[in-house]
Amino acid sequence: MQEFSSCKQAIQSCLDTKTFAVAHLYHDEKPMAMHIHDSYEIYFSISGGKQFLIDNRFYDINPGDIFFINQFESHYLTQIDQAIHERILLSIYPDFLKGLSTQQTDLDYCFHTRSIPSPHRVHMSEPEQKRFIYFIHRLTQGTGFGSDIVERAVFSELMVFLNQLFYRHGKKEEEEALAGPARHRQVDDILRYINQNIQNNLTIEELSKHFYLSASYLCRIFKSATGMTINKYITAKRITLSKALLAEGCSVNEACERCGFGDYSNFLKAFTKAVGISPKKYAQFNSV
Repeated sequence: MQEFSSCKQAIQSCLDTKTFAVAHLYHDEKPMAMHIHDSYEIYFSISGGKQFLIDNRFYDINPGDIFFINQFESHYLTQIDQAIHERILLSIYPDFLKGLSTQQTDLDYCFHTRSIPSPHRVHMSEPEQKRFIYFIHRLTQGTGFGSDIVERAVFSELMVFLNQLFYRHGKKEEEEALAGPARHRQVDDILRYINQNIQNNLTIEELSKHFYLSASYLCRIFKSATGMTINKYITAKRITLSKALLAEGCSVNEACERCGFGDYSNFLKAFTKAVGISPKKYAQFNSV
């Protein structure tokens, strides 16, 4: 399998082949705004970095951290402060992974279990990191007769390993998150409120009144913590929700109303810009 040097190329290959793709990256590409895409993403940090915002959760990134992000979770990599930013990304087509699962073994587990305070991240020990790298090496070095079959078998074994890791470390991550110092508490409260009220008419003025903060201070602390404006975050969250609603079979008008856009023309413009196709076409291609 080809090892890509661009995140966007890996995602496109994953979507084109409807399987999976691997990218090994050393430097930042053009910074991406908060985004969503139609594939699962596994992000393994080799060099570490500053911060990840996934939905309404902040994560400091350390070497050895691995993140699991599903196709409905908006995410944003921010404040990277190193010249070298080495990481490995796996883009996985959801239906491909479902096809490898069985009644006994759900390989989607790590992408949809979100009941703990730190639900997207696991910190791998050095032996676990070496085993992960071993799997990646086997995936990207295989050639010759039968390599496609071996590739699928290795990928299946990798996903079993990662789901076991995710399950085993879940309690540990929960305990560490609860025991650690409170961070971004004010902004966490704002993010939580936005996510719980995303279907309503959220404005900076309304948020300012609710949290008893001046509008300028509210915008300043939010931008400082997340790297984006409140309005951009709200739009990204609404697009994420609308994708999930359309995939579940909701009509375009119903999705527009339930995700809080209110105005259909604004919804159409924002969705098409973020996803690349209109909500109607997205529903045709992705509804169950």
